[in-house]
Amino acid sequence: MIYSVLRLALFGACLGLLWLAGMRSWLVVVVAALVAWGLSYVLLRGPRDAAAKQLAARAERRQALGDRERFGVRAQEDADLEDAADEAARREPGTA
Repeated sequence: MIYSVLRLALFGACLGLLWLAGMRSWLVVVVAALVAWGLSYVLLRGPRDAAAKQLAARAERRQALGDRERFGVRAQEDADLEDAADEAARREPGTA
């Protein structure tokens, strides 16, 4: 999350600086995105590595838990209740 916010801030800063420098066409967005990408690669190494570690840990945790923990706790409870209601409806004769 922090890495994404920093990248957006860097893009905004590049966009603003290019706008103040006199670049006023639609191309300013493309140039700002390219400049921000290059700068973020060099300047945001620490936050990028931290984000990558966090995503890897989340992927390992999900893989260890299997399909059971795809959602948050409340969403999982809702999904379980919905599944139970669906199974009960399927068992009753004459319901579609």
